[in-house]
Amino acid sequence: MRFTVITGPSADDEPALIWMSASDPQAVADASDAVDQLLKRQPLQVGSVFGNDRLLHVSRLEVVYSVSPDDCMVRILRYGYRP
Repeated sequence: MRFTVITGPSADDEPALIWMSASDPQAVADASDAVDQLLKRQPLQVGSVFGNDRLLHVSRLEVVYSVSPDDCMVRILRYGYRP
C-alpha cells in the first residue's frame, strides 16, 4: 500500500530553510528524498513513537509526522536538522 505524503502548514518552509543553511545542501536533498520514499511505503514501520506522532531520522535530517492508515496519508508536522 502506498501512502500520500503531505506537509502540514507549520512545516511548509522548513525544508527550504534547512537546505539553504546547510553546509552540504545535496546531503539534505538526498535525505529528504529518502524520507519521502520511506514514508510513502512504510510509515508505521520506520521511525519511532514520539508522543502521539512518529519521529524519523535519516542522516542529519529528522521529521515528526503523523499517519492516517485509513486515508493512506502521512502528514509531516516538523523538520529538523542536526549539523
